[in-house]
This record gives sequence, C-alpha cells and structure tokens, in this order.
Amino acid sequence: MSAPDLARPARSPFATREFRLRTVSALVLGTAVIGTLVIGGWAFALVWLIAGIVGAAEWLAMTRSEPLVPLLGVTGVTLAALAAAALLDAPAYVFLLVLLVGIAGLVALGRGITRRKAVCGLLGGAVVALVPTLLRIDPAIGLVGPAWMFAVVWSTDILAYITGRLVGGPKLMPRVSPNKTWSGALGGLTAGIVAGTLTAYTARHHGWDALPAVSLPVVALFSGIASILSQGGDLVESSLKRRYGVKDSGRSIPGHGGVMDRLDGFFAVALLAGFCLALLRLTA
Repeated sequence: MSAPDLARPARSPFATREFRLRTVSALVLGTAVIGTLVIGGWAFALVWLIAGIVGAAEWLAMTRSEPLVPLLGVTGVTLAALAAAALLDAPAYVFLLVLLVGIAGLVALGRGITRRKAVCGLLGGAVVALVPTLLRIDPAIGLVGPAWMFAVVWSTDILAYITGRLVGGPKLMPRVSPNKTWSGALGGLTAGIVAGTLTAYTARHHGWDALPAVSLPVVALFSGIASILSQGGDLVESSLKRRYGVKDSGRSIPGHGGVMDRLDGFFAVALLAGFCLALLRLTA
C-alpha cells in the first residue's frame, strides 16, 4: 500500500450520494405518509391505492406480463373499486365480488403463466392498498395500527442498514442478497421490537390506544415477528429480482428503486396485520 493510500482517511459508508438520495427520498415519503395518516379518510387511502397500483405495475413489467397495458388497466380499476369499498364500509361480499370480477378480467386477458402472474400482482396490490386503509378506518384500531406497522418496518429497515454498514460481519444470505449481514438483521430486529413496543406504550400513555387488552409483552412479541417478516419480505423480493434479472423493481423512488423495493418488507407485515384484523372482525 502506498503512502498516499495510508494517509487517505477511510470514507464513511454514509457519505455517498446514494445514501443522501435515499435519506431525502425517505424523509419526503415519510412526511407524506405520516401526514395523510393523521388526516385519514380519502387522503390516506389514495396514498396506498397509488402504492398498490404502482407496485402491481412494477410486478407486471418485471415479469414481462403481456398485454401489459390492459392487464394494468384491469388491476388499477379493481384496486380503486376495492379502496372505495373500504372507505364506504361495504360488506365483505362486495370486496369478494369486486376481486372475483378483477381476477376474471385478468384471466380473460392473459395467456398461460401470465394469468397467474397477473393475479398475483392484483392480490399483492390489494394487500398494500387495503390493509393500511382498513386499519385506519377501524374504530377499534384507528391510526395506532398503521403507526405501529410504520414504526416496526421503518426502524427495522433503517437500523438493519446502519448496523450492517457499521458492524459488518458474516453475510445473512449471500446468494440472495450479498449486502445483508447477520449483524444488520439482529440490529433491525432489536429496533423493530423497541419501536413497535414504544409506539403502543406512547399511544396508551396518551389515551390513543383502543386495544388496551393487548399487553405490552404481546405487542413486543408481535413486533419481533413483524420485524422478522419485514426482513424476510426484503429477501424474497431480492430473490425475485435475481430470478427475473433486474437490479431494481422500478425507478419511481430516487435512491430506493421502485415501490416494490421500498414496500417489500411492509407487504409482509401488512399480511400479518390483515390476518389479525380479519380475526378481530370474525370474533367481534
């Protein structure tokens, strides 16, 4: 190693243009999401409807599903109808009917394996578009439910990234995602548990929590499960991108790639939250 190399200070992993771009994008999107969460109603639903449609579009494009535009049209209309049904507090059979009509349209347009890919895109978009909205409008949950999801997913993602960069160490799944480490995974898990539990505690301290029967240890347990699912969703999406030979799912979010890249972990946690919401409604 030459003398100039020895004299040159090590570059911080957080001093890169990519990191600055990621940070700015995250702050802008986070502000929009939190702001509409507080407002609720159509504003919050619109954010997640757009996310669901864009995510489904990225999936259709990544999997090279044809005919792309008609498939996306049916998907977008179906997701919009589902979001409207949620805001209008429609009965369950309306959701099922809308979903079945949308699936029938995709099956009619697609051919062979494209049909299955298109239906998967619709179902995935429905999870993203509906679960946050349904949680927000549920009187027994309100804004605390989505806030808990955001706290767990965002803290997991941020601390996993920072811990992995600072600590490094053995790789988590190098064949799937070569940059992820065990240290980052554990850092993200710890952050997810703490953030999720603190969100519930803060809500109860201020009288915002409508689910007082759920103890904080149970909240911590679910926060840990959600954090693991969030990281698992990230790995699954990385595997899918490798399968289809793409680096990013899209270019809609500067520094982050596409909506699928940003919401891969959130999607997995939304599945958990949607399952819990369904149980609550069935047992109410």
